[in-house]
Amino acid sequence: MFDDTPAKRPEHAAADHPAVPAAKTGILLANLGTPDATDYWSMRRYLNEFLSDRRVIDLPRWKWQPILQLIILSKRPFSSGEAYRSIWNEDKNESPLMTITRDQTAAISAEMQARYGDQVMVDFCMRYGNPSTLSKVSAMVEAGCRRILFFPLYPHYAGATSATANDQFFRALMEQTWQPIARVVEPYFEHPLYIDALAASIEEAYAKAEQKPEKLVVSYHGMPQRYLMQGDPYHCQCQKNTRLLRERLGWSEDQIGTTFQSVFGSEEWLRPYTVEEVARLAREEGKKRIAVIAPAFSADCIETLEEINEEIRESFEEAGGEDFTYIPCLNDQPAHIKALSAIIQDNLKGWLD
Repeated sequence: MFDDTPAKRPEHAAADHPAVPAAKTGILLANLGTPDATDYWSMRRYLNEFLSDRRVIDLPRWKWQPILQLIILSKRPFSSGEAYRSIWNEDKNESPLMTITRDQTAAISAEMQARYGDQVMVDFCMRYGNPSTLSKVSAMVEAGCRRILFFPLYPHYAGATSATANDQFFRALMEQTWQPIARVVEPYFEHPLYIDALAASIEEAYAKAEQKPEKLVVSYHGMPQRYLMQGDPYHCQCQKNTRLLRERLGWSEDQIGTTFQSVFGSEEWLRPYTVEEVARLAREEGKKRIAVIAPAFSADCIETLEEINEEIRESFEEAGGEDFTYIPCLNDQPAHIKALSAIIQDNLKGWLD
């Protein structure tokens, strides 16, 4: 993914001037992160970094850290490790998120190389775990990137996703002697090509189903209700995403619904909760066949492969549901790569083209 053109001493520079690589534009994709392995200590390191982020848990450190270090991190690495083991890519010894993000990066890199040649380099980083944001920013700067386009792979903005990824990117820039010029890609939940890609994946899943699902549940990652009250736009962007998707599909409002998953802690989160709503659809509305899609995730991960396809499926079936269809994330599907590449090209205007 990196240009290996050797660095050269600048023309007219003194003989002892250090070699400088040719100037390039870096495109750095970013996702949430993944543990390096499923054992206790690997899970503990990952969870400690994740749950110590004030964007994720905003309680005062004096109150939260004793709970985290003494209670949560003594138990949760075991259960989280078990969940990861159920979806782990054994062939590559890594999480599906890592595999998919690497595949997305390779596909986007091919698109960018075809369009811009050696002017660009494409790579990815993780907010938590490896490869770290700092390591990838440093590598890009060392390779000659004088400009970096940072692309958090979150369709919607939230403090606990987009903002913390951006925080880490700017911290990494603070470490550089020669700082590159930087741009950040804004949330893309309403981009027409993204909506088209989501709609196409739904249409394909429905066409393959022996019997058409009676309801599509659009499940987004949850967050505390008070974040919405504090001004976080995530909830509104999710609602708009569902509306745009419904309009693109040409469906009525009763065919599709918005829910939120991954509730953590005791405070009120955005509702309705996916795990409760799928059970209600089966128990109260008599829905026997539903489909679930998770547009907030650009790649399948623990929240989709384990939580939706195992826990949420089980909730639906225990309430009387019979046919549960999980529609995978867009991952490295060509329509998704086309959408992400178009977004990148829009954001490179003025730098390239």
